[in-house]
Amino acid sequence: MSTTGTSSVLPPDRGTEEELERGLEREETKPARVKKRLTSRTATIAALIIAVLWTIPTFGLFLSSFRPAELIRTTGWWTIFQNPGFTLDNYRDVLLSPSVSSPQLGAYFVNSIAIAIPATIFPLVFASMAAYAFAWIKFRGVHVLFILVFALQIVPLQMALVPLLQFFSTYLRPMQAWLHDVIPIIPEQNYLPVWIAHTIFALPLAIFLLHNFIAEIPSDVIEAARVDGASHGQIFFRIVLPLAMPAIASFAIFQFLWVWNDLLVALIFSGGTQDVAPLTQRLAELTGSRGQDWQRLTAAAFVSLIVPLIVFFSLQRYFVRGLLAGSTKG
Repeated sequence: MSTTGTSSVLPPDRGTEEELERGLEREETKPARVKKRLTSRTATIAALIIAVLWTIPTFGLFLSSFRPAELIRTTGWWTIFQNPGFTLDNYRDVLLSPSVSSPQLGAYFVNSIAIAIPATIFPLVFASMAAYAFAWIKFRGVHVLFILVFALQIVPLQMALVPLLQFFSTYLRPMQAWLHDVIPIIPEQNYLPVWIAHTIFALPLAIFLLHNFIAEIPSDVIEAARVDGASHGQIFFRIVLPLAMPAIASFAIFQFLWVWNDLLVALIFSGGTQDVAPLTQRLAELTGSRGQDWQRLTAAAFVSLIVPLIVFFSLQRYFVRGLLAGSTKG
């Protein structure tokens, strides 16, 4: 009897408990192990080496932007201590020179901003709505249509230039003056072709990235909103958009930087006119007719970096959250 009574109060097998605890620890510490590997001493040293190698050319360009033209042509920037010399003439020529061979960059900052901001907002608006539809609205052919949209990423941008030019010249440009008369907020400058081109080229990737993020929103949240009587519009604006803001901000940074640094689309669809020409289109003219003033590009490169740096650092916290979103579960 005593044996039976004692056995009835014996604790369960401790080996089983320890195995369960070890299994739970493995599951709970998986993200921690990944973080530990990425922040290990070897990974840190490798990241520092890559950062130094990546920064050296930029540092050399920065030093060259303050050196006189004679020293830039005859000596390298790494001989700065043997051949010292600093000047602000390069920046003065870039920002204040009235000559035709070196147009002022300040006059084209407005054009670049007027192109980059709408060309970033438009694809984000359309892509976020399309991504929500692909993720949470069930209709016939949704998967086939999403695959077709995803497949558009493999189409080279250059293949669409001629058809778009034909479309703009036939329909859009005659409509530009009429749109300005009807809606005065639309500028007289022909920004519309550049906006449409950038929006079209950005939509496939934007829809794909935002769809992957929006599809990971817990279905319980969406179902609870539907039970409460919320429509798709209310769910999209009140639930999906706030939750997807890190992903939207991340793509906004990429899209803004791509549009700001773009030359091909701006060169073709702006028509080469001074009223619409962005900053990048004028950078090529800084070197002069025969490339004899190429030292001005060293200063112009850092002048053109001001706005992208402001955009990146202002959205940096959203950018990091967007990159890490969906990397771990639980």
